[in-house]
Amino acid sequence: MSRLRRLVLSDRVFFITCRVHHLRRSLGEPEFACLGEVMRERRKAHGFLFTAWVFLPDHWHAIIFPRFPLTISRVLESLKVSATRLINADRGERGVLFQGRFFDRALRTVKEYDEKVAYIHGNPVKAGLVERPENWKCSSVHDYTGGVEAPSGSGSPIPVDRVLMPTGEQGRI
Repeated sequence: MSRLRRLVLSDRVFFITCRVHHLRRSLGEPEFACLGEVMRERRKAHGFLFTAWVFLPDHWHAIIFPRFPLTISRVLESLKVSATRLINADRGERGVLFQGRFFDRALRTVKEYDEKVAYIHGNPVKAGLVERPENWKCSSVHDYTGGVEAPSGSGSPIPVDRVLMPTGEQGRI
């Protein structure tokens, strides 16, 4: 199967899916905490925005806005390399943690953005991990539910960046 070409874009909003390599054991709360730590640190170092996210045992999703000249490929490279090093050190393991490629979609409208945020927050329910999105500890859903704090012991949550969106579903982003 051939590799899809990736557009090299900055200053766009992206929906991201990153999967754990099929030969590695799944992620749990200690690894979610490591991922959160890496994402906060990389965001601070590179200046990109996170507006929604969720960590699941075999993959994670996020909505990321890299600012020029940073590209989504560089953001994901930085996140995956840093997270792999930290999690491998924590587990006493070596080798790749995530699949080499990732899925990205440039979001174009407010409607698409809202659909992806709902998908991200509903993913733990769809996966059968919880009955309600608010019950999943490692998600930005808690930032979207009126400022309700994540449940205690929720690992390492990543505060979302607030962005002003155009009005109306067809508003371009």
